[in-house]
Amino acid sequence: MWTKLRDSMPLQLMLAAIMAWLFALTFSSTADVSQQSWYHLLMLGKTSYIGLLKMVVGVVVMLSLLEGITSIGSTVRLKKLGVSTLLFYSFTTLIAISLGLGTSLLLPAWQPLNEFAPVTDGVRLISEDAAGGTAIAAKLLNMALVNPVAALASGNLLAIVLFSFMLGLALLSALPAKHPLFEMLSGLNKGVNAMVRGIVRFAPLAVFSIVFEFTLFGGESLFGQLALFALLVFALTLIHGVVVLPTIAKVATGIRFTTLFKAISAPLAMAFATSSSSATLPLAMQSAEDKLGVSKSTSSMVLPLGAVMNMDGTALFEGVAAIFLAQLFGVDLTTTGLIMIFIMAMVSSVGAPGMPSGSMSGMQLVLLAAGIPLEAIAVLLIIERPLDTFRTAVNVEGDLIAALVIDKWQQRVSSPELASEGV
Repeated sequence: MWTKLRDSMPLQLMLAAIMAWLFALTFSSTADVSQQSWYHLLMLGKTSYIGLLKMVVGVVVMLSLLEGITSIGSTVRLKKLGVSTLLFYSFTTLIAISLGLGTSLLLPAWQPLNEFAPVTDGVRLISEDAAGGTAIAAKLLNMALVNPVAALASGNLLAIVLFSFMLGLALLSALPAKHPLFEMLSGLNKGVNAMVRGIVRFAPLAVFSIVFEFTLFGGESLFGQLALFALLVFALTLIHGVVVLPTIAKVATGIRFTTLFKAISAPLAMAFATSSSSATLPLAMQSAEDKLGVSKSTSSMVLPLGAVMNMDGTALFEGVAAIFLAQLFGVDLTTTGLIMIFIMAMVSSVGAPGMPSGSMSGMQLVLLAAGIPLEAIAVLLIIERPLDTFRTAVNVEGDLIAALVIDKWQQRVSSPELASEGV
């Protein structure tokens, strides 16, 4: 039993979560736990773990992409892999938004609010000028076209991905296949991955701290006037994560549902606990290669791209939330408004920070495009945090399934090519 517990990260994470939940239930609602010294010591587990992952995630993305691109061997294969990745992510995001919007429009309308909820001081509302197509494009370019050193320092994954892709493509074009620089990149990547594996061993401690804090202070936020909306978002997210994505994997690769979820259970548990697709990336890459058998060249390119641009759960949430808030605030959505919500939910999910509540800036763009008052964001903030955990897990699941499907497709395509070349 001890050996099984020691070797099973999903089991460790589940046990840590259950223990934290039970421990938190022993305290009454009036107990001032946050003032206790042991509580601050416990929270150091969460702070240290998330901090360590933030420290290395930018380097992991850069080195993984560089090695993945340069190990592909030719710009023709790189183009095929890149196009396949973009098409797959666009396809699953399209399904997620359609599921959210379609279901929301079929259900009875929500009752309008009598008065608006106040926006907290910690939320910065964007200007209405930011809803135009040119402004959105400018925002994405401003995020992507920055100094790579500054991007690493700030954790700007969109900029890191773009720079790594450009540098990897340049190295692949300019240097011979056996150049020592490629071996150095491989060695650095192995070293960083070894460091990440050491950090991941502390994940159960971080999960214990996170679940304890959430149960103690945030559990009741699921109940109240927004409970039905939260239930709707949770149900739709669950359908996309348990039915839609696994079915795509089954049809494309033949993998059984039980085999799939057993292989990806650890990164899903980590995504659920941290609400951060970026923080889950190292563990996701490890699971894709060790559990799903995805080649390193595919996982090191598809998964970092997915952490930046594949946000199925986020896009679904934004679509459902836009319909919900429009009806709550008495905004009559025309066909044009629905189309704008559809488009903006897809666009704004790209480049959303892979950190807790990172989709709120994108949600404001969706609200502006549909003519919904920005103050409506305050309603979402009441329940946004617990819902964020579920959609982050679905985001990570979509990344892993994409890596599996694209890797199988690449193997099928490359086999005839190699045979025709006499390899």
